[in-house]
Amino acid sequence: METALTLVTLLALAVAVSAAAGRLGMSAPLVLIVVGILGSYLPFVPEYELTPELVLVGLLPPLLYAAAIRTSLVDFRANRRPIALLSVGLVLFTTAGIGFLVWWLLDVPLAVAFALGAVVAPPDAVAATSIARRVGLPRRVVTILEGESLVNDATAIVTLRASIAAIGGTVSVWEVGASFVLSAIGGVLIGLVVAIVIGKIRKLIQDDVTDVAVSLLTPWIAYLPAEEIHIPGVDGHPSGVLAVVVAGIILGHKSPIIQSASSRLFERTNWATISYVLENAVFLLIGLQVRSIVDDLGESTVSGTRIAVSCAVVLAAVILLRILWVFPATYAARMIPKIRDSEPRPSPRVVFLVAWTGMRGVVTLAAVFLLPADTEKREVLVLMAFVVTVGTLLIQGLTIPSLVRLLKVPGPDRHEDHLQEATVYQAVADEGMKFLDEEVEGTVSDSVMHRLRERATDRTNAVWERLGGSATPSAQYSRLRAAMLARERDELLRIRALGSIDQSVLARVMNALDVEESILDRMYEDETTANRETELRPTYEQGGPCEHLAEAVVVPTPVTPTGCEECLRDGHDWVHLRLCMECGHVGCCDSSPNTHSTKHFHETGHPVMRSFEPGEAWRWCYVDEVLG
Repeated sequence: METALTLVTLLALAVAVSAAAGRLGMSAPLVLIVVGILGSYLPFVPEYELTPELVLVGLLPPLLYAAAIRTSLVDFRANRRPIALLSVGLVLFTTAGIGFLVWWLLDVPLAVAFALGAVVAPPDAVAATSIARRVGLPRRVVTILEGESLVNDATAIVTLRASIAAIGGTVSVWEVGASFVLSAIGGVLIGLVVAIVIGKIRKLIQDDVTDVAVSLLTPWIAYLPAEEIHIPGVDGHPSGVLAVVVAGIILGHKSPIIQSASSRLFERTNWATISYVLENAVFLLIGLQVRSIVDDLGESTVSGTRIAVSCAVVLAAVILLRILWVFPATYAARMIPKIRDSEPRPSPRVVFLVAWTGMRGVVTLAAVFLLPADTEKREVLVLMAFVVTVGTLLIQGLTIPSLVRLLKVPGPDRHEDHLQEATVYQAVADEGMKFLDEEVEGTVSDSVMHRLRERATDRTNAVWERLGGSATPSAQYSRLRAAMLARERDELLRIRALGSIDQSVLARVMNALDVEESILDRMYEDETTANRETELRPTYEQGGPCEHLAEAVVVPTPVTPTGCEECLRDGHDWVHLRLCMECGHVGCCDSSPNTHSTKHFHETGHPVMRSFEPGEAWRWCYVDEVLG
């Protein structure tokens, strides 16, 4: 009973503090750590031991899997080079750099120093990506940071285990390298096998609850076998972390094929809840370790001054080494013609933010406890890991929002997002209309056909409307329909209180109302918080040399979203499309035979046209002949 009460209290406190931090606009991880530090010195707060088994087996697999199923396999592949440079190259570089530094500072065996280097090398997935999304970093940066945080734990843990084995002098350099490579390959293979098997099983499951239950078990189905299998000829086993990540990314990518829509909805909700609770509990637990770590220092033979200086130097080195790696790794790769031609040269401001987003987390603090109890100066090494974890969270986590504003790094353009979303909706709606014309026309009544066509176009029209502003018909519909549902639910509750209707019937009606309301909530959220990711600043710099470009900010609703207005009328073809930023006219570009965009400018005098092609957000002023 006491254990259950302790666990419930911990989780409740973590959720409460996180909610309060969100209301105050503060970073929840940082607030939770501070609360944990203060709580560790309160006499009535029990000691919560953050053991390696708890983190590496109990917390890490579900947290990694929850992040992996949300990760785009397409984006991961597209950014595999920078992800590999950070998750493998940077981890090894940091391990070596910190290892030699700790060896010099504390005069410990080199294997012990390298073990600490591996401990502090991997940035934390939760801290980095949550802050990156909140401040609205460019999406490619967020994708790279997410990919790095999914893989770097595996690199660090494999390196740490090799270093621990080397402390006893039982492994050679060749064995360390072979263990590393085979662990990575084995982890990937096991992850692939688990993804294939689980995917086939879930295809056969018809019940949504059972399907989601299988999903909740999958992280450990991938992790535990990998950690138990021994690789012949080397001292190691496949990486359980990589197995979880690979299985999660593949199953997330295949979810539209192997799951029903309702199952995907349930799965997202469950994993979002699990991640929220575990992430908050983890940061609170980090803070609660302070008292025990400080108490252990009482047995150290190292002077307090030397400990303080060593911790400060290691913290600074961890931050500096990432910067020293990221800039050359980013720009040196563009000396290769193929990479230079296919990828634009990133701004140094963006590269610096990637280098600065290196907050450590729970894996660092848990991994340090893997060091054997008789490791030389272990208590100092544990403190170093804690200082690096909290120091990077405080120094980097608190300064990233200010740096984003100071460096004026442009975030995601919500207008471009809406344009791409509307383009996709238009394509799928056109395919649905084609099905109606070819397969359904004449087989059902006109009223049914009208409802089908109207439903197919509603979503597309709603997105086009959002390009023109927030007070759209779709937003008005969402608000009013939500109010109607509230009245309908009140009546349903009145009927339930009478007790004259079977409860199972009432439950089905309530479920239908809930499903519709959840859809309306999402529509309304899209309408009113489309720029939440970039609320700290504009998505692009306004002003500049052209007043017309500075004024042309809001994208109007296209008059003819399916193509050039004149070409559609006359039956002509076009090459590319442009959108008038004043009236919403869609015309063909100067590469097209009829150049209707330019003609529209000469006829109306509307100065700014915007690219109407997915993935393009540039604007052109005909008056000043300036590209923006």
